[in-house]
Amino acid sequence: MRGIDTPRDGQVGTVGRRHDRCVTARIRQRWACAAVIFAVGYLGFRLYWAAGGRYGYSACDRRHESADAASGCGADGLASLPFRSGWGPAVLAALLVGLALALLAVTVTGDGEPTPASAAGTRGRRVVPAAAWLACGALLVAAFPMHLLFQIPAGLAGHPTDWRDVGHRLLLVAGAVLFGAAARAVAPKPRCDQPRAAAPEARPVPVRLRRWTYLAGAVPLFGWTLPHGLWFLGVPFGIPAAMLDGIRVELVTAAPVTAAAIVFAPTAGGLLTLGLAQRWGQVFPARLPGLGGRRVPRPLALVPAGVVAVSLVAYGLLSAAALVGGLLGGTTGWADLRSGWAVTATVPVFLAWGVALGMAAYGYHRLTEMSVQAQPGRRTASP
Repeated sequence: MRGIDTPRDGQVGTVGRRHDRCVTARIRQRWACAAVIFAVGYLGFRLYWAAGGRYGYSACDRRHESADAASGCGADGLASLPFRSGWGPAVLAALLVGLALALLAVTVTGDGEPTPASAAGTRGRRVVPAAAWLACGALLVAAFPMHLLFQIPAGLAGHPTDWRDVGHRLLLVAGAVLFGAAARAVAPKPRCDQPRAAAPEARPVPVRLRRWTYLAGAVPLFGWTLPHGLWFLGVPFGIPAAMLDGIRVELVTAAPVTAAAIVFAPTAGGLLTLGLAQRWGQVFPARLPGLGGRRVPRPLALVPAGVVAVSLVAYGLLSAAALVGGLLGGTTGWADLRSGWAVTATVPVFLAWGVALGMAAYGYHRLTEMSVQAQPGRRTASP
C-alpha cells in the first residue's frame, strides 16, 4: 500500500538477527557474571577459613555419622587447617575465579559466531567452555549431591545433621549449575537467529533413546525401591537379620515423609525420566493452561537429568572405591559382602542408573537439537 513504509525482506532479516544477537549476548553475560559472583564469593569463604575463620566450616567426616554433627564436629575449636582443607581449596577457588573471568571475557569480545579471521578467538571459545564444563563436573563431584536427597529430609525430620556441610554442598551444586549454564551460553554456535515456529511438533523418538530411558526408569524401581520396600515390611531380602533390624529402625522411626522419600523418591525420579522418550517431554500437553502446545525448554529436562546422572556416577564410583578400600584394609570381608549382597548391589545400581540416565539425556539432547534446527523459522534470512 502507498503511504506505508514496508521494509524489504532482507532488511527484516538483518534487523531480526541483530536484535536476537543482542538478546543472546545479554543472556551470555548474565550467566558469566553469575559465575564470577559465585567464584569470587566462594574464594572469599575459602580464604576466610584458611586464615582462621570458622563460621560455616565443618570438620565432620561425611562417611560416618557423628553425634556432634550439629556443631560441625568441633570445627570452631580448630586452630589451623591442613593444606588439603585450607589453602589448597583456596588455590582451586582462585582458579575458578580466573575461569569465570575468562567466560566473561568471551561474552564481551564477540557475539558468539566465530569467523575465519579470528582463529585464536575461535579456539578460545572452544577451550574456555570446555574448561567450564570440567569445573561444573568437579563441583558436582565435590558436592556429593545424591547424599543430599536423603540427608536433608532426615535432618528436617530431626535426625542429627551437619547443616554446615549441607549448606556448603548446596553452594557447590549452585556453582556447578552456574558454570554449566555459562559454558553452554558461550559455546560457539549461532543461536536465536530467527523467531521460533508457531506450532512445534514432536519428533519420532529413536529406539535407542527409548531403551536407555526405560532402563533409567527401571533401575531405581528394581534396584532401590523394591528391596527397601521389602526391608520396611520386615523381609530379610539379601541381608542378614541384624542388618535388617537396623534398617527397619531407621525407616520405621523416621517421619513418614522421610521414610517415603527414602523408599520412593528414586522411583519417582525414574518415572520423570520417561519424559525424555515421550511426546510430553518435547511439547507440553494441550490440557496444560498457558503452556499447552508450547515446546518444552530443553534445559528444563537436560539440566536436572545431567546433574543427577553425574551425581549418580560419582556416588557409585566413590562407593566402589570405599568398598575396595575396606576390602584391602581388612575392615570389610568377603563373607560380609556375601551375607549382605543386596546392600553391596546398590553400588552397581547407582552406576548403571547414572550411565543409563546420562545416555538418555544425551539422546534427548540430540533429538531436541534436531527439532530446533528443523524449524522453518530458524532458517537464516538473506541480507
